Amino acid sequence: MVDLSIISEDELRNYHKIISSNVKRLRLEHNKTQFDVVLEMGIRSTSFYSKCENAKENHHFNIEHLIKISKILGVEIGDFFEGI
Repeated sequence: MVDLSIISEDELRNYHKIISSNVKRLRLEHNKTQFDVVLEMGIRSTSFYSKCENAKENHHFNIEHLIKISKILGVEIGDFFEGI
């Protein structure tokens, strides 16, 4: 069994930053605004999305968000994990 206690908070935070950065890069490459994506996702807050995309205030995307964003952008969900 793998000891998951060896994953530090900093390491986890870094993974979230990489994913967020990839989401932002791909969104911009597809000429979508945050507002466009928020509307298509059906969430109510551009502020929440912005915090996730910029990894601010301990906000990050969950798997449901990533699935929806991948479909909106027409990319593979694995593209968000590039660099991990």
